[in-house]
Amino acid sequence: MAPSTTPDTRRRILLTAMELFAAKGYGSTSVSDILSRSQANSGSLYHFFPGKQDVLIGVLEMYRDGIQEMLLDPAWRGVEDPVERVFALLAAYRGMLLESECLYGCPIGSLALEIHEPDPPVRELLAQNFTNWTTAIQGCLNEAGLPGGVDRKGLAEFILTTMEGAVMQARTHREIGYFDRSIEQLRQHMALLTQRALA
Repeated sequence: MAPSTTPDTRRRILLTAMELFAAKGYGSTSVSDILSRSQANSGSLYHFFPGKQDVLIGVLEMYRDGIQEMLLDPAWRGVEDPVERVFALLAAYRGMLLESECLYGCPIGSLALEIHEPDPPVRELLAQNFTNWTTAIQGCLNEAGLPGGVDRKGLAEFILTTMEGAVMQARTHREIGYFDRSIEQLRQHMALLTQRALA
């Protein structure tokens, strides 16, 4: 059978790999797993991706380019207040934890932890994904009327760190309370910053 080299085939392979990397991890996902689940043949896969790392790069590019459509827009639909947008995004992660019975792990965070010494293209794409996330949060913070002395970039990075740690603890303990307590502490911190702006 001749390989299918259409853009739809490439996208199907990437979506399959995205799902498998999130569920099993990069190291535990074989090319055979991707072929079987995507119902693509090896010729199609190797036409687009010379090796497994090239599939990973494609997946990370898909996350990078799709952050607005896949993550931010659904979380922020109908939420106007910029601070509540931050917490709506965190609530989306909470929803994924609940839906998976606390098996969910942030895909980018999980890959960054799993791949200890990634090649430069992989490391750069992981960094870009984190940067896109914090840039979106920083945009919310810029609109939020926080006190002038607040380091909004640093605060956005702190929010990312809180989310990643909260997801990791909830996943490890299989208990949503670990996520909720971390986010509640963050909410209290944001409330204090808002009070300072009003003082």
